[in-house]
Amino acid sequence: MKKSVHPSNLEGEVRAPSSKSVMQRITAAALLSEGRTTRLRNPSFCDDSLAALRVAGELGARIKATLTEVLIEGGLKPRGGELDCGESGLCLRLFSAVAALWPSELTLTGNGSLLSRPVAMIEEPLRELGVDCRTSDGFPPVRVRGPLLGGSASVDGLVSSQFLSGLLMALPLAGRDSTLTVRELKSRPYVDLTLRMLEDCGVHVENENYERFAIPGGQKYEIGDYEVEGDWSGAAPLFVAAAVGGKIKISGLRADAAQADRRILDALGAAGARVVRAADGATVERSDLRAFTFDATDSPDLLPPLAALACHCAGTSQLKGASRLLHKESDRAAALSEELRRLGGRVTVLGDILEITGGLLQGGTVRSHGDHRIAMALAAAAVAARGPVGIEDAECVAKSYPGFFEDLASVGVRIDE
Repeated sequence: MKKSVHPSNLEGEVRAPSSKSVMQRITAAALLSEGRTTRLRNPSFCDDSLAALRVAGELGARIKATLTEVLIEGGLKPRGGELDCGESGLCLRLFSAVAALWPSELTLTGNGSLLSRPVAMIEEPLRELGVDCRTSDGFPPVRVRGPLLGGSASVDGLVSSQFLSGLLMALPLAGRDSTLTVRELKSRPYVDLTLRMLEDCGVHVENENYERFAIPGGQKYEIGDYEVEGDWSGAAPLFVAAAVGGKIKISGLRADAAQADRRILDALGAAGARVVRAADGATVERSDLRAFTFDATDSPDLLPPLAALACHCAGTSQLKGASRLLHKESDRAAALSEELRRLGGRVTVLGDILEITGGLLQGGTVRSHGDHRIAMALAAAAVAARGPVGIEDAECVAKSYPGFFEDLASVGVRIDE
């Protein structure tokens, strides 16, 4: 499906989508809450969240969903041998550790871009913790046969922190205490997100400067009611659209969230946009935009919308963290460079740096590369272009934010299919 986004003046208010990062984690926690029912309020039903719910159901959870809440009765008792993670890297890496608690073989697989995302970091730590684990030369599918015994293991955090989050969630249920030694950890805020959720669920993990984690075994999850917070990652392209094209208030976001992408407001302020913060979100308004620098190493999902922002800033901006974009739904640095150039953008990839010189973007046709973050970033850039921008395969936004284009339209953006 192709959507054409027209230059527009934005004004209005949007409620942020629910966080898929939180939704997937709390779904796994609810599965592990043996014999208890968890009520999730403000749930996310994007494709990645639905994948986590599907996997939790295949692993034994009983799930009932309405538009406003999800009830999950916990209990690890797999109904089959294959777990379909869709295209969600978090789902596969997180549930690889959870599935390893079970003493029979389970296979985690998926489709599309997930099958080319690296999972080699899963194998050795699980083996050190008593699990038979095999991948396809470092890529999915992942086969695990537990049980996860606990003990000591070394974890590589260079490519992703998602598997570490999975271990932090699964090891509290192991029979023995565990110690994880972590090398080159990236995306620390996402680990903080996991640790905060574990604390909310009555599970204790000791964090020693993100280099060593001590996890007592034999713990239990106690959740009850849990509200899924709003998603700063999904809100980021809307904030950028406001900064280049009008004024938007976005509510439903925790100012004290552990989510890395709440730093979007810092970047917008550095670029000269008017930013008014509130306890439940923020208002962003267009102003004279100037070049800025930003280190997105720990928040790589911000790079696509910030690249769109930089295209409308006077001067040359530098965005650090481009190397973190290689193993996503697409090679995002290359995709951003290619598609923004189609619109007249001046984008250069210099190792770990995206260097972008601002100027007027033209209309035209671009490709999403099947990547939700790329599609949303291009839409944000389009609202201040000189002509309409057609985005091919725009429906891929359903991976994280199914209502993205509807929300853009609600604040005055003209969108044609």
